[in-house]
Formats: sequence, structure tokens, C-alpha cells
Amino acid sequence: MSDRNTIASHCESHIPEGERKSLEEIENSIIKKYRKRIWTKFTKAINEYNLVNDGDKIGIAISGGKDSLLLAKLFQELKRHGRNNFELEFIAMDPGYHKHIRKLLEDNCAHLNIPVKIFESDVFLVVDKIAREYPCYMCARMRRGFLYAKARELGCNKLALGHHFNDVIETTLLNVFYSGNFKTMLPKLRSDNFDNIELIRPMYFIEEQSIITFIKNSGILALNCACMVAAKRIGNKRYEIKDLISSMKKNYKHVDKSIFSAAQNVNMDSILGWVKDGEKISYLDEYE
Repeated sequence: MSDRNTIASHCESHIPEGERKSLEEIENSIIKKYRKRIWTKFTKAINEYNLVNDGDKIGIAISGGKDSLLLAKLFQELKRHGRNNFELEFIAMDPGYHKHIRKLLEDNCAHLNIPVKIFESDVFLVVDKIAREYPCYMCARMRRGFLYAKARELGCNKLALGHHFNDVIETTLLNVFYSGNFKTMLPKLRSDNFDNIELIRPMYFIEEQSIITFIKNSGILALNCACMVAAKRIGNKRYEIKDLISSMKKNYKHVDKSIFSAAQNVNMDSILGWVKDGEKISYLDEYE
């Protein structure tokens, strides 16, 4: 495979050369053109869930994909225009990228003025050995662990990930359909394995299509997962859920909003059971 084809196969979308916007245009668009669809929703999540506080040192996880690149720029704008006194560290893990993918990550961060700190790991190599058939889950767990460790090493008390609105509702349905539980993706949570580090998801309310539109209009050639293990695989359960939600929206355009709202409106008087602090509780326990 040629270098050009290697890069194109691992990118979110192919943007013709010469269309990349200037840094100033990209930054201005976040506050102006995408104010309602992106910026306002970003600040809403931060305020509603108290994600950023004075004195925080936040590690921004950069994968090179559309979500993490936008997340980095949003935090830079927040620091420039916001009221909070906090520090930022932009961290990226190279899990074994093709050298041209690594260069694209570096070039994108340079163009976007993201002072990223890249460290290397052998995630792709390990996953290929122990989870070749179903690599995505193990890869995600290992990546998360490396990022937590690096964030702690840099003195961060929070690690920000680029999960968005669609990730939230898809995860909710994945758990319902394939795990038999009702569990969603939370906007913040404390790490079980790394003391004094909190994971935050400030893009919680931002819809994926808005991110795609922003990246395309910016002319940025963002990475996809760039996995060298699952590069030839297509489709997984998450894509099935994406297709299902898209199909349902044809008949009820607000079904995605309803799925999201369901996690905020659980009626504890009308469910058969729940788990609290690892203990299973039946509604009969309360009934008696």
C-alpha cells in the first residue's frame, strides 16, 4: 500500500489539498460559526457537571481523531476566554502507528498550535498477540491505562476524553442490548486504579455530526482509529447501534434525545432491580 493510501485509509475523511483553513480561521469559527452547535454545548457540560475548577491541571488526551483535536481547541479557547484558573497538558500516545500516520498527527497538532507531548507504547503489538480476533475492547482499555499513567506523571488531576453525545447514547443501547443492563457513559468519574485522577467528558452534549462538519470545513485530515490490528475489519456492534438509531430517527427524529434523557429520568419505583456499590438490589427488597 502506498504512503498516500495508508494515510487515507486511516483518516476520518479525505480533504483535498489546499483547503485547510488557517489557525485564526479555525479558532474564530469555534466561537462564531459553531457557537450554538459546539461552543455553547461544550460550556454547558462544563458548567452543568462542574468539570473544570480553579487549580485544575487537565490532561487532554489527543488521539489525532476529529473528536480529540476539537477537544484540544475547545480547551484552548476556554482558557483564553473562560474564568477558570487551570493548566493544560496535551498528551498523545503512539501505540505503534505507521510512521506516516505519526507524522500526520504531529503536523495537525503543529498547524492547530496544540503543544502535544507524544509518548510511545506497544499497545498494537500486545493487542495483536492477545486479542487479535476482538482487539477493540482490549485496545481501548490499554490506551486508557497508559493515558492515566502519563497524566499522573505530568501532575494532572483530571484526564479529558473526547467522547460526545452520540457515544453516550450508543453506549447506553449497547449495554441494554448486549450486556443486559442499563448503564450509560458518565460525564465524569473517579478512576478506580489511579488515585486522585478524575476522568471528564466535556463534549458530552455535542453531536457527532457537528464535529464532522467542523473538521471538514476546517480542512483538517483527522485520523480514524489508525489501528494496525483491526485495519482490515469493518463493522462492529457500535456501528450496528449507529445504524439502528439512524433508522429509528426516520420515524421519530428526536429518538436520540429520548435515549439520552432516559438515563436522567430513571424511575426507581418502576424497575425490577439495580446495583448499588456492587450489591444487587431487588425491588422486592423495598416492597417488603
